[in-house]
Amino acid sequence: MTDIDQYRISEEPFYQAQSEEVLLYQAAYEERLPVMVKGPTGCGKSRFVEYMAWKLNRPLITVACNEDMTASDLVGRFLLDADGTRWLDGPLTVAARIGAICYLDEIVEARQDSTVVIHPLTDHRRTLPLDKKGELVSAHQDFQLVISYNPGYQSLMKDLKQSTKQRFSSLVFDYPEASLEARVVARETDTPLDSATQLVKIAGTARNLKGHGLDEGVSTRLLVYAARLIKQGVTPRSACRMALVDPITDDGDIRSTLCHAIDAVFA
Repeated sequence: MTDIDQYRISEEPFYQAQSEEVLLYQAAYEERLPVMVKGPTGCGKSRFVEYMAWKLNRPLITVACNEDMTASDLVGRFLLDADGTRWLDGPLTVAARIGAICYLDEIVEARQDSTVVIHPLTDHRRTLPLDKKGELVSAHQDFQLVISYNPGYQSLMKDLKQSTKQRFSSLVFDYPEASLEARVVARETDTPLDSATQLVKIAGTARNLKGHGLDEGVSTRLLVYAARLIKQGVTPRSACRMALVDPITDDGDIRSTLCHAIDAVFA
């Protein structure tokens, strides 16, 4: 038997709602609709899913998708042991059996032939065929499937098929507006609000460069990193360069522009 409690989130994750996403997700869960969460890197997608699992008191099983992930990694496989072979359920199968929320993070990173296995769980059937085992798993009444991805990294090779997209309801995320983001950084790191506001100003400069030399702007996650470095006594300029500039670009001109913005904010 699977210990359901090991998948429960015991403490409330900090999450600051931006709009009506909490109410919308609750409504989707009440109908057991599969949910697709879209938004840029580090904007709070995963934290939101964790928060909703806590709020709904449902176990959460998270899978970090990657290009090497196979269908067997999701549904399960036979393993050899001293007594011969035994079947080991994959995370998707475990979630379907126990009634957990199964969160497939960055679903577009997975191979398309492996994501097809989720289709029967996202319509009226709510079933998961285990072909190798010869079993058809009927999803628990509390089971829900959630996927996420960053539309900014879409390409012909890394995108969801329409046959997959149209099986999901969707929530679109973005970075919070400046005053809210500053409160989030301050609350997350126990940092003074004025210091958090300065960091958000730098992020705004970087985000304005998206598409003009940057593939992606500074995420809220990186702002939290910078605030934590400052709490450890690192100078704001050094903390920002380490957390907000060096991770996102190797281009000398872009780095120079961002460093000038940091110097202006912390003059």
